[in-house]
Amino acid sequence: MNVTFLFKNRYSVLFSFVAVFISASFLIRLGLVTATIEKTHFSFLSIFRIFTQGLFYDLGVSVFLVLLYSLYLFLLPQCFIKSWFNIFMSYTGLLLMLIIVVFSFFAELTFWQEFESRFNFIAVDYLVYTYEVINNINESYPLPLLIGGVLLISVFILWLLIKKGVFKTAFESDTPLKIRGLISGTIIFLALFFSLFVRNSWAEEGNNRFHDELAKAGIYSIFAAFKNNELNYNQFYQLLNEPEAYRLIRAELQEANSSYLSSSRSIKRKISGSGSTYKPNVIMITVESLSADFMSHFGNKERLTPVLDSLASANLLFTNMYATGTRTVRGMEALSLAIPPTPGSSVVRRPKNDSLTTIGNIFEKAGYERTFYYGGDGYFDNMNQYFGSNGYNITDRGRKVMAGDNYLTKRTIITDEQVHFENAWGISDGDLYDAVIRGSDEQFEKGKPFYSFIMTTSNHRPFTYPNGKIDIPSGTGRSGALRYTDYAIGQFIKEIRMKPWFKNTVVIIVADHCASSAGKNEIDISKYHIPCLVLNLPDAKKREVNKVCSQIDLYPTLFSLFGWSYESNLYGKDVLAAGYVPRILLGTYQKLAYLKRDSLVVLSPQQKVSTFIYDKKTNEQQPKSFSGNVLKEAIANYQTAYDLFKNGGLHQ
Repeated sequence: MNVTFLFKNRYSVLFSFVAVFISASFLIRLGLVTATIEKTHFSFLSIFRIFTQGLFYDLGVSVFLVLLYSLYLFLLPQCFIKSWFNIFMSYTGLLLMLIIVVFSFFAELTFWQEFESRFNFIAVDYLVYTYEVINNINESYPLPLLIGGVLLISVFILWLLIKKGVFKTAFESDTPLKIRGLISGTIIFLALFFSLFVRNSWAEEGNNRFHDELAKAGIYSIFAAFKNNELNYNQFYQLLNEPEAYRLIRAELQEANSSYLSSSRSIKRKISGSGSTYKPNVIMITVESLSADFMSHFGNKERLTPVLDSLASANLLFTNMYATGTRTVRGMEALSLAIPPTPGSSVVRRPKNDSLTTIGNIFEKAGYERTFYYGGDGYFDNMNQYFGSNGYNITDRGRKVMAGDNYLTKRTIITDEQVHFENAWGISDGDLYDAVIRGSDEQFEKGKPFYSFIMTTSNHRPFTYPNGKIDIPSGTGRSGALRYTDYAIGQFIKEIRMKPWFKNTVVIIVADHCASSAGKNEIDISKYHIPCLVLNLPDAKKREVNKVCSQIDLYPTLFSLFGWSYESNLYGKDVLAAGYVPRILLGTYQKLAYLKRDSLVVLSPQQKVSTFIYDKKTNEQQPKSFSGNVLKEAIANYQTAYDLFKNGGLHQ
């Protein structure tokens, strides 16, 4: 059968759309390959793989897009083929499909610009939080022009197809039921085949992350991410027998000053402090997307963070700390729970995440008031529900309340009168710090020590901030947002130095994650490197902690400096302890990494394990087969963390 037959019956509109979609997808992929060519090495085989796999995925997407229309064409009686009803349905249906596809292409290009990735679970999350996302797009791009462009291109393609006579052919054809059954049946079969057997992970079997992402199709990827938004570690990842997993993790977490409280399936232990006990107020500023390489201290030549660099030279600085993930909720998880990043969504966004043994729980037992500060609406990413149901008071912008929120702690709304600048993600960092100062003054008056978890937003696209604060115009890019973020921290420190409570207050400045996680490797270690500063410690002098460590190690180290004795259910360790062995845990939505010295283990679904030798100087990962304790320790960390959360072992 000549393929042109497909365009000479009532299915001519359907197959014309498929041809347009596959052609446009090819051009999008070609454009992304061209834009990425300087960041990776493309061989003939890799180019062939990208475009052949990509064509296969594009075919799958097109099948799903036309599935309902194919059923309509199969069922439509011949006597209605020239009816106004069919004419209306055909024109309207095609225009709607074109608008969806053209918009998805625009969205995919902007998503790639931000994350250098096809649509993934982040895009799924963004579909939930429409207010922030739509306003962020509106403030980052000319939305009226974008929508107008989508409509104009869609109408133009529709006009071209009309000129080609595809509608005339469709309305004048007499396609027998047998042929209709064959065509529609084939489309249904292909839809079932792709949905049941073609995994998005098939594109991830290469050795270069950019190649893998380019081989994917955006729409296919977003539905795959939606389908796999939660991953059962025990089902998808390599396991140890349970007693061995707990034996290994308990041995790894054992420290000279710790003793386990149970011999069963648990990591709860008593940590005994040494020396005099210090109970300062603690304010932690979690800075949005603050990569270590933004600071001059780590080699940046643009002087983007003069305040932070000045503070780094006179306080406690962790020079080799690594984030556990690539999203704010992962940073929050690490900094509030000190656990490895188990697969799927962060614990912050999962059900049954209340009354956990958080860092805040340790502060509570020490007599502290705890507050979570956020300049946006804390319903985003379930933040208010998570912190509120774990005993933190909430201070946020408060424009929305989620129906399922049921925490009982106090919520303070930042009012319009207290806001001088605001964008899609929230108020400026300066306005947020003003709220922190107001809250700290109130807590000081009560006579109780306080612990504050602050989440900033200014260093986030659309990179807008109050005019006149720095010499870079608002909205011109990341550099300006970084400078303003740094400036606002400087102003905050300057103001609180005048407060009566400052002399007994420790300030932590740490990133939630890096600005970008994209690199040659699926997990690019250098893209997780973050700065962490601890200010105003007693008798503090310039001190650098150069040992490789994780976000989860911050508070165990800090509690050791405070001389605290406490009950720990944390995976973090005291970096300053004599027996500390450098290791980090980090991951993406699906892939989980464990790096101990230069041995890197990456765990993936389908029980896949990859091992490498990591060269920090060159950021190269050389495949190397090894087994033994490092491999087992990697599995033990993630397996037990998942098990403890799912079975209540992380609860109070």
